[in-house]
Amino acid sequence: MFSSKKRLDKAFKHAKIINFDDSSKFILFSDCHRGDNSFADDFANNRNIYFHALKHYYAEGFQYCELGDGDELWENLSFQPIFEAHKNVYLLMKLFHDQNRLHMIWGNHDMVYRNPDYVEKHLSTYFDPKLEKDVDLFCNLKYHEGLILKHSETNQELFLTHGHQADWWNYTFWKWSRFMVRVLWKPLNVMGIADPTSPAKNYKELIKVERRTKKWIIDNNNLITIVGHTHRPRFPNPGDIAFFNDGSCVHPRSITGIEIEKGEISLIKWYIDTTENGTLQIVRVLLEGPRKLMDYKTE
Repeated sequence: MFSSKKRLDKAFKHAKIINFDDSSKFILFSDCHRGDNSFADDFANNRNIYFHALKHYYAEGFQYCELGDGDELWENLSFQPIFEAHKNVYLLMKLFHDQNRLHMIWGNHDMVYRNPDYVEKHLSTYFDPKLEKDVDLFCNLKYHEGLILKHSETNQELFLTHGHQADWWNYTFWKWSRFMVRVLWKPLNVMGIADPTSPAKNYKELIKVERRTKKWIIDNNNLITIVGHTHRPRFPNPGDIAFFNDGSCVHPRSITGIEIEKGEISLIKWYIDTTENGTLQIVRVLLEGPRKLMDYKTE
């Protein structure tokens, strides 16, 4: 328990602070696990839903916070094949980045991004075959272990992190987990067999991770804390432990996320639906909220 507390304390202490007010708009997604479009790429099934949703948020002036495990760098050796498989997504994310509306957190599956030199080397540019040269992608992009959204008028703080700090195996031994995934679980994943060390696939591990995270939140005056990692959406009522989870972008046939707008917080889902005449469409539904952030304020 102490080590979970220590890791979460460290992430909070070194978190980047982003000031916001009631006019600010944020969309929080995590656990996209963008892969190489192979049979093991869990993101591929939902990439059209995700791309449509992100286009909506870009047009509406939202800032995008990605709470870790955006890129699947356990199953894949490098960013290059992932970029080629989902180039349209990354070029859309570049538009957010160019307007300082992109905020990135690293998780256990993209933990290599905690090294600024790695990010600069692999994400700054990409080769454009039409121009036959490297062009800018995510220049000067910084990944963080945590972000703090701080309201400029009320001083209320929201702590955003991936959440694997409460999962000692996937934080401390992530390189061993990555090795196991690449050698053993990726081929088994194609056959439908899940990795038992992942809290997203193992209910007992999920409960342990959530319990440790809740303990930390209680110890920090019920600080609003928003994570991913377990893939299980969480949206508490005011008065309960302020433990939020935005879910994931690899649910079967849907993605979930958290919106912050007008000083309120909501849990949303995007999925494919059919119209009366059988036409497929991508729709957004409200799962929980909106709730005023101040309803979770503790003194």
